[in-house]
Amino acid sequence: MTPPPAIPPEVSLREVRVSDLPILFEHQLDLEAARLAAFPSRDRAAFMAHWTKIMANPSGLVRTILCNGTVAGNIGAWNDGADRLVGYWIGREFWHRGIASAALVQFLDHEPTRPLWAHVVAYNAASIRVLQKAGFTQAGKEPCELPGGTPSEELIFKR
Repeated sequence: MTPPPAIPPEVSLREVRVSDLPILFEHQLDLEAARLAAFPSRDRAAFMAHWTKIMANPSGLVRTILCNGTVAGNIGAWNDGADRLVGYWIGREFWHRGIASAALVQFLDHEPTRPLWAHVVAYNAASIRVLQKAGFTQAGKEPCELPGGTPSEELIFKR
């Protein structure tokens, strides 16, 4: 007998709270997550300083991602020169459950700027799929340098 299909998680977004930061800090310490993001983990002081700046930026839009009421990650958009970028980080315990995809689709309802850009290292197939499910298309690629100096390639997506 086949088991019933899994009930999809309830995904929602809310404003980031200071009480979320210790959980988000732990998420970014995960070595595999940092490798896939092609972004080095920060120590606690640097992480908290970074988030203080993010939360004070009036042009940024940042949200906590909740899965069944539990902090699962964060998502945000910010200005980088003339471009508006989007990025997200999901705790590993929430991977492969459609949470990032659901969060990005919801976030796009709150972020009015178009075009919206996303950069992802070429070997991060899961993040590429999240972007594609949300209607982003690849608009280019460029060489990048991973933490530690290893050369790689970054794909640029647009929606």
